[in-house]
Amino acid sequence: MPDKLAPHLDGGWTAKQGDLRFLLGEIPLFAVKFPLLIQETHFTKLLNAPDRKISIEALPPATEGFLIRSQPVQQTLPRLSLFPDAIRYIPSQYERFYIELEGSFAEYLNKFSSKSRWTLLRKIRKFAAFSRGQVDWRVYRTVKEIEEYYPLARQVSAATYQERLLNAGLPEHGEFRTETFALARLDRVRGYLLFHDRKPIAYLFCAVEDPGILLYRYLGYDPEYQDWSPGTVLQYFVLERLFAEREIRLFDFTEGEGAQKRFLSTGSIHCADIYYFRRRLRTLMVVALHVSLEAFSKIVGDALNCLRLKRRIKTFLRSRG
Repeated sequence: MPDKLAPHLDGGWTAKQGDLRFLLGEIPLFAVKFPLLIQETHFTKLLNAPDRKISIEALPPATEGFLIRSQPVQQTLPRLSLFPDAIRYIPSQYERFYIELEGSFAEYLNKFSSKSRWTLLRKIRKFAAFSRGQVDWRVYRTVKEIEEYYPLARQVSAATYQERLLNAGLPEHGEFRTETFALARLDRVRGYLLFHDRKPIAYLFCAVEDPGILLYRYLGYDPEYQDWSPGTVLQYFVLERLFAEREIRLFDFTEGEGAQKRFLSTGSIHCADIYYFRRRLRTLMVVALHVSLEAFSKIVGDALNCLRLKRRIKTFLRSRG
């Protein structure tokens, strides 16, 4: 029987709405919300203890369960487990990529193969030529700077497929803005923009996690400029600056895998998002529906891959938004 762990609200737990997002591939359909206690402690501070069982008895009466985000795990865990008083559901297990900002930027570039390094630097040279030899990119971190940054980044985000198709662009609601400016007053926000002819064409938004960890939050670029790799170009110059500044020791790509994250990273850790729900029929039905939809999405995705259509459809959807 797994050990029980009674959480404490002063140990990184926050009472707020959590949800299960129902997706068809990458496309969001709807979400089912639950009042949860959520632990969002950075993975570097979480113990590598994959088989812990949360004590449901510790839940406040109006709360439906616990959520542990990015719990490091040593092996793949069962997706669904039933305990006498709880449902443990693990909808996603993934590699969480990061860059250790040790040594110099030149030493970091040497981690790439000669072919990969040449390809990366060719993209930088191509964009520099497109910009008539001058790459215009900027860093924003003070409250006044973030006031200038936010509408420009939103301008880029509004054109991206992440926002138009996936509803995953830079948020524009008031709560996010309030939180962003509060973090800026504590010097815990970093905004980055890439320009071409004074027009913002790519943005990166990051938050600083104490101590010395920069969290990748949102990245997007204007698809009109995709042939010039603006997202890659911006990340290149951001990393060059971070290595030079020596303020940040770890650039964390956070949740979500991707070829670009894998390519730029120096390491990764296997993580899981773990829900513990009260054992109720309604909740079990929601979880079962979530599992079924994900299984259906995988079948459809695999079939499209076999027909060599998946990449074409994805490219079409992203271009049409």
